[in-house]
Amino acid sequence: MSGEGAAIRGGRFNRRGEPALYLSLDIATAVGECTQGFSQRLPPLTICEYDVDCDDIADLRTDAGRDALDVGWSELDCAWLDYLLGGRDAPSWLAVDRLKGQGHSGMLVPSFFPRAGEDNVNLILWRWGPDLPHSVKVYDPDGRLPKDQSSWR
Repeated sequence: MSGEGAAIRGGRFNRRGEPALYLSLDIATAVGECTQGFSQRLPPLTICEYDVDCDDIADLRTDAGRDALDVGWSELDCAWLDYLLGGRDAPSWLAVDRLKGQGHSGMLVPSFFPRAGEDNVNLILWRWGPDLPHSVKVYDPDGRLPKDQSSWR
């Protein structure tokens, strides 16, 4: 929930040091993102479901949505890791900067894992917490998830 994992390494839609919460709209997309399409071996992972009620989400799933927000496909689909390793701003990060500047708290965007289809969609959040208008809560009705770090190494 902290977004610190994304901040440690950086990602397609956040620079190192910038927290972000990367969520998938369905389990198949979540697994595709975790494995980057290499499904022969699944690394250990915990998959959680979330209750999300967030305003100000940019919808970049379609050409029309991207055009309305002046975000080009090439910005989203850039080789962001090359930019990160080269110490330069990735076009996807610059698009996120613009969206944040317009007041967006996150975006719906196609997934970029290999062989992802148009139904594979992610929600990336830059502003979230327990309360409206940017509410995100882990769905854990039986209390199965750890409450602190004592169960993790």
